[in-house]
Amino acid sequence: MTSTSEAMSGTASTAVAAPDTRVRPFIWSVRRELWENRYLYLVPLIAAGIALIGFAWASRHLPENVRKAVALDPNTKYALLTASHDYVAALLILVTGLVGAWYCLEALHGERRDRSILFWKSLPVSDTTTVLAKAAIPFLVMPAIAFVVILATHLLMLLVATLILVSNGESPAVLWAQAPVFRDPWVLIYGLITLSIWNAPVTAWLLVISAWAQRAPLLWAVLPPLVIVAIERLAFGTSYLGSVLRSRLNGGFSQAFIVRTKDAATAAQGDGHNPMAQAFNAIPDPAKFVSSPAVWIGLVVAAALLALAIWLRRRRDPI
Repeated sequence: MTSTSEAMSGTASTAVAAPDTRVRPFIWSVRRELWENRYLYLVPLIAAGIALIGFAWASRHLPENVRKAVALDPNTKYALLTASHDYVAALLILVTGLVGAWYCLEALHGERRDRSILFWKSLPVSDTTTVLAKAAIPFLVMPAIAFVVILATHLLMLLVATLILVSNGESPAVLWAQAPVFRDPWVLIYGLITLSIWNAPVTAWLLVISAWAQRAPLLWAVLPPLVIVAIERLAFGTSYLGSVLRSRLNGGFSQAFIVRTKDAATAAQGDGHNPMAQAFNAIPDPAKFVSSPAVWIGLVVAAALLALAIWLRRRRDPI
């Protein structure tokens, strides 16, 4: 009995200690994309470094701004001391968006161009898994990269500003109290998620073009919509499609936030028509975003386009 119990105990221990050998093709496919396309995170890091250098140069006026902020109301103080943080965040979001768009155009076109698709198709990974893994880069990975890079850059900006203030005999307490890195991380997460969802049809369209085009995918992605818009304008005198395209490219913010245009933050910027000034005191509105029909229509269109990209990847030959 003792030997039997020991044997069963040893078997159980071995079973517990056995490594997990399950193959996760989706996760490994996403990791492969990151290994093969290091520019996905290198370009945002370079942009963050350039923005940090520019902030350090512009911070020579920071001690004067801090002295002004002491006597201001909280909203105006926040706008005055965090304007550069908001502009840097907007810049990095724009950079990661452009990097994601470039990746989408190259994701399926590049493997056909260099004929590496012949190797990848020989592996036991379905076209559905491959396309969805590539779609996960702009949908999930790039927003995560943007979030980490923006927070790290804001923290470094705060440290640089602290050193400048201390060296000029000013207290950094006011600056630290207004720092977006401590006040707005959840707003940033919400903004990145809603932006990714809102731009889903555009992302899926770029993947379709990448799977279909023989050459010049950027031209094929941009030219047909522009031609259709021009034909609609010339033939019917309307611009419905143009309005839809403009809204899909830059309307995500107004769908996800309530923007107060006549507040202290806007007044501090001196320009009621400045979008960044309006963004200083924007309020997240998840209910408005989730209840918007345009959001759900966009998701349905994106799902259809992704299905088309999977179908094209299955049938297109190497270039």
